Amino acid sequence: MSEKKSIQVIDRMSDLLDAIARYPDPVSLKVLAAETGLHSSTAHRILAAMTENGFVERDPAGHYQLGRKLLGLGSRVDAQTDLRQIAQPVMARLRDQLGETVNLTVREGDEVVYVEKATPNRMMHVQQLIGSRAPLHVTAVGKLMLAVSGEEACLGYAERTNLPAYTRNTVNSIEKLLAETWTLASQGYAFDDEEAEIGVGCIGTVIYDAAGNIVAGLSVSAPIERRRLEWVNDLMQAAEEISKAMGYQSHQGTPD
Repeated sequence: MSEKKSIQVIDRMSDLLDAIARYPDPVSLKVLAAETGLHSSTAHRILAAMTENGFVERDPAGHYQLGRKLLGLGSRVDAQTDLRQIAQPVMARLRDQLGETVNLTVREGDEVVYVEKATPNRMMHVQQLIGSRAPLHVTAVGKLMLAVSGEEACLGYAERTNLPAYTRNTVNSIEKLLAETWTLASQGYAFDDEEAEIGVGCIGTVIYDAAGNIVAGLSVSAPIERRRLEWVNDLMQAAEEISKAMGYQSHQGTPD
């Protein structure tokens, strides 16, 4: 019953947002209640929570309009869409060059999320599902993102997650994590040596935007026996090409 009630609240929030969006000017509570069929007290309670969380704003007259937080969330969707569009041809070229799977990931909290991939036309290759997630410390890109974020961020991550081991090779102690990330921050790339999955090796690096912020990770995954060290340069060049297309200028240097 509690879950059903929670879902009902989300449905009502969505109805209220849709109703507000239909009007060019801020809308009164009375109009929104009539538009959505909600009792005024119910609409007021939900709108108050939405206002507190930035999804809705009130003008001096007490009328409601869409909040600026929605604009920020929308811009993130646009940014990810632009990122994928820019990255796709570069990823396809890298896939054809190396003959292995190329992945594009973004960070969400303590995980990386796979948002795009380019897979080779060969029988045996690594398959990553779009939308799948992995903890930062078990992936090459994730470890590099932790390294760039600094020691304090690494300690906080370790405390929150307790560094669960996915395989016998997973870095699952803070001492090992700090020792590895110390090198990665200046190196600019990282390896996953069967740390997320036995038999799979990965090389990862990061992509920057115009402001010099890390916006994504680019990696190549392969059966561990096929992975080659010489792929590092090709991967780094591909990431640099995408970063430049995102507006990044290499003379900015990497952020602290």
